[in-house]
This record gives sequence, C-alpha cells and structure tokens, in this order.
Amino acid sequence: MNHPHAPAPGAPAAVTGPVRLWEDGFAVDPYAYYAALRAQGPVGWAELAPGVGAYVITDRRASLDLLHDERTWSRDPRAWEATVPEDSPVLGMLRWRPNALFADGAVHARYRAALTDAFDLIEPHDLRERVLRSVDTLVSRMGPDGSADLVSQFSRPLMALIFNGLFGLPDSESSRLNDSLALLMEGGEDCVRGEEEYGRYVLELIAAKTAERGDDITSHLLDHPLGLSPEEVTWHVFLTLGAGHEPTSNLVANALSRILGNPAYYSTLTSGSRPVMDAVMEVLRHETPLANYGVYYARESVSFHGVWVRSAVPVIVSYGALGHFAEREQGGAHHPHDASHLSWSAGEHACPVKHHALLIATTAIERLTQWLPDLEPVLPRSELTWRPGPFHRSLKALPVRFTPRVPDGDPAHATTSQETPR
Repeated sequence: MNHPHAPAPGAPAAVTGPVRLWEDGFAVDPYAYYAALRAQGPVGWAELAPGVGAYVITDRRASLDLLHDERTWSRDPRAWEATVPEDSPVLGMLRWRPNALFADGAVHARYRAALTDAFDLIEPHDLRERVLRSVDTLVSRMGPDGSADLVSQFSRPLMALIFNGLFGLPDSESSRLNDSLALLMEGGEDCVRGEEEYGRYVLELIAAKTAERGDDITSHLLDHPLGLSPEEVTWHVFLTLGAGHEPTSNLVANALSRILGNPAYYSTLTSGSRPVMDAVMEVLRHETPLANYGVYYARESVSFHGVWVRSAVPVIVSYGALGHFAEREQGGAHHPHDASHLSWSAGEHACPVKHHALLIATTAIERLTQWLPDLEPVLPRSELTWRPGPFHRSLKALPVRFTPRVPDGDPAHATTSQETPR
C-alpha cells in the first residue's frame, strides 16, 4: 500500500515511518510504540500486519472528535476489505459482518437495541451468582496444588465458563470457546484457524438454540421482537461472545497482576480500605485490555487534525495510548474511581454492557482472594510476558503460589495463611 500519511494541504510535513504494531516488541513495550506514534502528531501512521497500514489516533481531543461524528466516519470496513489479501492475519478481527460493531445509523440502532434488551434480562444478582459458582469450580481444580497460572487456569477459563453459560451451552464446551478466541485475537499465523474454529462453535450454538430455546442470550436474540434474521443473530453472538470473553479475561488478569505482591492493594482487600474496583479502574485507565480496537473509516478522504486521511483505510482510536499519555500529562494524579478514560469508547458505539463487565471482574477477583488469601506472585510484574497482537494488552501467564486448600463451605472462613504476599 502506498503511504497515505500525508499532511493536509498547508500543514507541516508529518513523520512518515510506519510504527509496526505487529512486531513482538509491541507486546514487550507498547509505550515506546505509542511514543513513536505520538511523535507524528495526534494521528500517526502504523502497520497492523506487514503491508496493512492504519491511521492511529493517540490524542484525546481528536478521539472524541471522531467518536462523536457519524457523518464523517463509518464502522463499515467493506471498501477496505477489498484492498487486503484474504489471508491477512488481521482480517479475522476487522472483516465486515452484519452486527452492531460494523453498522451505522438506523441499522446500528436496531442491532444495539436487540443486544441491550437481551443483556438487560440478566439480573445482576444472577450474574454475580454465576461468577461465584465459576470461581469456586476453578479454585476447586487448582487449589490443592498450591500453585497456578492465573491466566490459563483462572481468568481465561473463567470467562469461558461464564459466557458459555450465558449464551446457552454446557460447561463442557467452554474450552473450545477459550482456545479459538485466543488464536483469533493474536492475529498471527493461526488467526485464520482460530476464526474458523470460533465460527463452528457459534454455528453449533445457534443450531442448538434454534432447535430448543432456553433462558439465555442466544434464545432472547432469536425471539427478539425486532425480528433479527438467523444470520444477524449468528453474527451478533459471534461479536458478543468474543467481546465479552477476551477483554474481560484480560481485565481480570491485568488487575490481578497489579494487586498481587503490592501491599497498597493486597493487604487492604479484606479490610475494604482499597477495593478491587481501584485496581480495575487503574487497568482501564493505563493498561486497557482492548488497546487498539476503535476502528473507523472516513466516508470520504478528509483533513483531520493535520493529516489527510484517505477513505478505505482503517482509523484506529488507541485507547491504550490515550491512557498512557493521560497518565503522563496528569503527573499520575487522579481520583481512584476516575472514569474519564475511553476504554468503553464513546458516542453511538460506546460499550452497552460495561456494568456487566465490571461486575464480573470485581466479583471474580474478590471471590478468588477470599478463597486464596495468601496468593503470591512467582515473578515480579516487570518480568511478566504479554501475548503478541496489535489489538489487545493481554498477559501470557501470571504464575502464583499459595497455601494449598480444597474449597469447602464459605470462603470467608478460609483457614489458609493471612500473611501479605512478599
């Protein structure tokens, strides 16, 4: 692709080197890459995969200007898709599908209403009980060992159990959901296989619910008064299962990595003087799980914050960069519950179920630390490794040790050591 990061007419020349978000180094230190993008101005030029370019917004004002301007910007990627090889490793995450993520205007409003209505049928206390049961199941598996990886043995299988159940399949199918989404999100050589496996999983789910309804999100979408077609329901399940599982899993793991071994957090969990929500909000501000996935396209080529943005090229709002630079500009000063971050996006496409995600994340962490109050990280946080991929901020592993225990009864009466982790 020819380099489209040209300055608007009359604007000063821009820095032209593409910042390669597909490199392994981006997972190691994304902030260096964000700094390189910011050096180009509010709108930088990057590669999502070799030869696949994108504009990346690292400035809050520019991001809000885009997110609240439906006349100029669209979520429909089909014109871009025609320029990308079918085997591109990022196509699985960005290709058009008939669902709310890739729709505009009245079509988007219809899709969003159906999704919101389906999720509104989930009572908060029922969701909390589902989370508690799922945590108890996982702790019963890893508790006797005295050590675990809180990514592969907790945060990822936890979300698979929760969302698999919410959408209507038995727990025995949750590992398929977990494994296929992992391949799809990383955007590497196995991305196409991940997309195919996840697609089969969703199609089998739709077939099962078409044959026999249940009290689940899939059935509610199939029966919604707005009359979504079977294809539309399929692609909304494809969207919401992935959007629920991956970011929420990463939110839990990233928050746990900040809590464990940090007396400012961990030693105060039982007293309630610094609740889990503080760590969750800190992640959303400065290490948001879905770091680069606010993807838009100019309806026509346009001058935007000093850059001539061509149509049919992705324009990405970098929530990860926004949080990083906001922290620097504020000098680290903020209220613990400051929600001025843009991790939930803004405008018509803002996340419609953020309260569900926050309930799941905070409940899961609180329950885990009740059962295993002496969780101790095996590695310092600076030595943890991160999964590759241009879209997310996701730990590969979070190894911990603790006093072995078998959950029995009320976790509030756990008899393990109450010492603060070293």
